[in-house]
Amino acid sequence: MPKPKLLTSWVALFVFAIFAFATQVQAQTANGKTIRFVVPFGPGGAGDLTARIVAQKMSESMGQPIVIENKPGAGGVVATNSVAKAPPDGLTLLLMTNSVAVTASMFKSLPYDTLKDLAPISTLAYFDMVVVTAANSRFKSLQEMLAYARANPGKLNIGSINVGSTQNLVAQMFKSSAGIDAQVVPFNGTPALITALRSGDIEVAVEIVAPMTSQIKGGAVRGLAVLGGARTSDLPDVPTAAESGVPNFNVRGWNGMGAPGGTPAALIEKFNREANAALASPEVRKKLTDLSLDVRGSTPEQMAKLLQSEIPRWAQVIEQAGIAKQ
Repeated sequence: MPKPKLLTSWVALFVFAIFAFATQVQAQTANGKTIRFVVPFGPGGAGDLTARIVAQKMSESMGQPIVIENKPGAGGVVATNSVAKAPPDGLTLLLMTNSVAVTASMFKSLPYDTLKDLAPISTLAYFDMVVVTAANSRFKSLQEMLAYARANPGKLNIGSINVGSTQNLVAQMFKSSAGIDAQVVPFNGTPALITALRSGDIEVAVEIVAPMTSQIKGGAVRGLAVLGGARTSDLPDVPTAAESGVPNFNVRGWNGMGAPGGTPAALIEKFNREANAALASPEVRKKLTDLSLDVRGSTPEQMAKLLQSEIPRWAQVIEQAGIAKQ
């Protein structure tokens, strides 16, 4: 039987070993090194601002700097690949959106495996899209627009931003679900889309609610229908597509946080706790809500299931739309 003093030494060593292990895991995200939060968009958009708002709160809580690194272009492939290939050491994060699921079906091949090389952490927010028309348009409602499209096959032009964007694919999905023969016309960005709509070059457009809210409230354009399952608080008088003749239509965009595949579970859980704590902050919730975002965190498992379900969904839209893979 060991002497009490020896037993005490073994207990001390055991406790020290556990403490050292815990400290090592914690050090991976609290060692003072800067965390890169890679965003697949340029500065100033809703996705970029979401990342900045959440990162600032997480940085304060963790006592560790988090810097935003904007990597726009190529459908988000460049940004996503830089994270997928990064060391899984807790020093790299990715702003993931439904575009990650879209690119998995839009490209013939990718330099990474979407499901294996990325580790979902938490959703951050969802956002709605809206069908709009010019203020002086002949269409006073979505029903009127649908009636025109059905009576005049191929004559209605529906504007969106770039081919392969969420808005572009939602426009394609809407056209298919509504059973209308219409042309989806892509534009290089929201300003060009709004200009075309107001000048009459296109009759309707599909865009995210956030940049259209001021246009609708200011009377420059008219909202015909939001495309989610419920009316949005920003546009309470604009009905849903399901209310307006396209039954069961319910499509929303989302963004979230991810890390390189293989990141230790302890780090994923830590980031998940920090992200959800940031989202629960009244200050953060107000800032995101002011961007017309529906703030909603998740577990890593819930976000992984969302991503897994989104890939085949968008693949079907792309196939039905006849969009050639890049």
